[in-house]
This record gives sequence, C-alpha cells and structure tokens, in this order.
Amino acid sequence: MQLLNGVGFDRLEGALKAANTRQSVIANNIANVDTPYFKRSEVSFESLLQSQVEDGTIVLRGRQTDPKHFAIGPVNNVPDTLITTDQSTAMNNNMNNVDIDSEMSSLAENQLRYNAYIEQMNSRIKMMRTAVEGRA
Repeated sequence: MQLLNGVGFDRLEGALKAANTRQSVIANNIANVDTPYFKRSEVSFESLLQSQVEDGTIVLRGRQTDPKHFAIGPVNNVPDTLITTDQSTAMNNNMNNVDIDSEMSSLAENQLRYNAYIEQMNSRIKMMRTAVEGRA
C-alpha cells in the first residue's frame, strides 16, 4: 500500500520542484545583474496548474493495483514548469533588464511559498503517520 501517492502529493511535489527551479532562475538573474545584454528569466508554474485545475474537463485515470498493469489515462496531471525569457525590455544602458529590487522581492516570495509547501507536505505526512500508528 502506497500512502503517499495521489493527486495532492503529486501537486505538492510539482510545486516544490517549481520552487526549486524558480530559486535557480532568480539566483541566475541576480548573479547577472551587471552583465551586458543579459535578459532576465522567470518561471511559470502556479498559473499553469490553476488553469489546468479550472479547465473543467474531468480526467479519469484507471487504478493500478499491480505495477505490471498498464496505465490507463494520464499518468501525471501536474504541469511542468515553464521558463520564459523577457527579451522585450531593457533597464540599463547596457541593455540588461534585471531589476535587483524586483528579483530580491521575488526571491523572498519564493522562499515563503517553498516554506508553505514544505509545511503542507509535513502536515500530510504527519496525518498519514497518525492514521497508521493510531496515536497522536
């Protein structure tokens, strides 16, 4: 029996991966704040996940009781992260478009989001552990 599988854990895992990717992208933007002609990048995940959840189409997935069974329906409903580069703007005379204040606030927001995802994951694991062990 696999207690930590399901849509909720898949979405949390995807969100944690997105936060890790976002951390790397923001750190790269900050590291290149003075690099001429560098264009900032950003990560999209939450908007992709929200649009997929609100799409309204019901996606059915067959239940696999054995690892040898074929997967029926989508295996993973969690979208991948999308990294985009902003080529259209320039902040400095050197054609760089990284705003250090904006990047630092994005970094702080990402840290808070990551901590919230970790707290949610820990809470779910604690509930499962309490249910299995039968004690608080």
